[in-house]
Amino acid sequence: MSRFDGRAFARNLSTGPGVYLMRDADGKVLYVGKARNLQRRVASYFTRQQRSPRIELMLRKVASMEVSLTRTEAEALLLENEWIKAHRPRFNVSLRDDKSYPWIRLEAGHEFPRIGFYRGSRKPPHRYFGPYSSAGAVREALNQIYRLFGIRQCRDTVFANRTRPCLQYQINRCSAPCVGYISKEAYQRDVEAAVRFLQGRNEEVIEYLAERMEEASRQLEFERAAQFRDRIRSMQKVRASQYVTGGVTDLDVIGMSVLPGRAALHVVEFRHGRNVGGRTYFPGNLHEDMEEADIMSGFLGQYYAERRPPPEILLSQSPGEPKLWEEALGSRREAAVKLRWRLRGERSEWVRLAVANADDALRRRLAERDQIGTGLAALADLLELPTPPERIECFDISHISGTETVGSCVVFGPGGADKKAYRRYNIHDITPGDDYAAMGQVLKRRYNRALEQEDTLPDLVIVDGGKGQLSRAREEMEALGLDAVPLLGVAKGPARRAGYETLIFGEREAVPGPHDPVSHLIQQIRDEAHRFAISGHRKRRQKRAQASPLEQVAGIGPKRRQQLLKHFGGLQGLSNAGVDEIERVPGISRKLAEQIASHLQASSGKT
Repeated sequence: MSRFDGRAFARNLSTGPGVYLMRDADGKVLYVGKARNLQRRVASYFTRQQRSPRIELMLRKVASMEVSLTRTEAEALLLENEWIKAHRPRFNVSLRDDKSYPWIRLEAGHEFPRIGFYRGSRKPPHRYFGPYSSAGAVREALNQIYRLFGIRQCRDTVFANRTRPCLQYQINRCSAPCVGYISKEAYQRDVEAAVRFLQGRNEEVIEYLAERMEEASRQLEFERAAQFRDRIRSMQKVRASQYVTGGVTDLDVIGMSVLPGRAALHVVEFRHGRNVGGRTYFPGNLHEDMEEADIMSGFLGQYYAERRPPPEILLSQSPGEPKLWEEALGSRREAAVKLRWRLRGERSEWVRLAVANADDALRRRLAERDQIGTGLAALADLLELPTPPERIECFDISHISGTETVGSCVVFGPGGADKKAYRRYNIHDITPGDDYAAMGQVLKRRYNRALEQEDTLPDLVIVDGGKGQLSRAREEMEALGLDAVPLLGVAKGPARRAGYETLIFGEREAVPGPHDPVSHLIQQIRDEAHRFAISGHRKRRQKRAQASPLEQVAGIGPKRRQQLLKHFGGLQGLSNAGVDEIERVPGISRKLAEQIASHLQASSGKT
């Protein structure tokens, strides 16, 4: 047992509801729990004679405890899951999610607001719709909005610099507000209709489109009237294809599949009578003797910690204390929430399908992990490592002719890719195209930071490259005092054929071959590093391509940029203009005209 006196700690606790938190000697949170009676619950850990091996291990590590009182047990349940989400304790069920939930965001502060895909914190004054279960569900909804209402999807920098409609206008997915093809009032009506569509008020949307069609007909604009007629037909098809039977409005369906120490939960969401998609989750920190009800309870708390529960949730398994869960989720919703798990008819079929999806996802997950485990063991044998590596970091460099160089670091372990630990590095201050210098800079930045923050170091570092790359990597690691970390170089095979890569480890080389589990593992890791580096390079290149030289001139905002571009017919005409010509544009002083001309000449390479 630890030196922590749990019995003495418990004696002074309140007998009311609350949340307790256990820490180890380093201050790391081991476990978070809730209790109807804090004193009795905490004392039970230290007075029981028979405990599971998991609890014994946890109590041996406990060095301190903290508690927080709540007014009700339902409040304690919600606070417990907030703390689990914040601290990720080792001994709690953990819902690890690689990404934040996707939303649709309607941007405020613009005469012609943009609507688009969004991940991240939700801040006013923008308006948010969701969250959605997957990025695919968001993109499907956005495609319908662009097609039905013509809301713009371009960013403000692009919008401000347009002088003629883009392709989205040509294919009837935008009303071209950037060039004045629609009035502010008409565009705002379209935005309001898009909002009603996202809220599921489809009948009102159809009525709005019908009014627009009749208005166009009265003005003898028959081509526009035909466009609205086609939009009404599309809207009716959307409604017919997405609505489900049974009078459903908002509900979630959760199916669970459980094996010893493993679980998968598949969630299907119905919003405003429409199936908006499903997604599978794999809770972590499970132990083999955990009850299914406890797994379901842990999932419910963390899944609804940052989303508003629907009024009805269908489950394949009852959670522990279902009435308490209904009270807790109802307080988050500020309305009643009903949990149901003994079902008949159509609802039982929805749950059965959710369970089938969870079964299939768990089967594929375990097969993938078995393959990774086999590959790690084979890799340890090949490289003569004492044990299979628990953490592998792989680095790659991406650029085109030395421009917009980006380095990537991806992380793999026995559970596969750890995407939260991925990192990208924008490379600077090197000779363009010098991959050796780029690799050296990435490694130096990654492990300097790791040493400063006492971050976890890898058991193996993989470098995508041959002897030159590996030699430079070894120099950087030795300079940082990390020469004990094993390094592996992956050189491309003949004609870049997958599976024939040469693995370089110290002075040894090996070509495992296309059917070896080591090759399968190395290809998976190397391809992921390559993908992550290329996507970062493309984003950096796209950002540069979309940037206007005028954005870097102090005193030139969106309105002045648009005014200048319209006056000269585009950036080329402005670049060819002299200071006197630029000064003639209303609102442009002599000094500002000189700054604009000087900056454009410098950016184009003119002297």
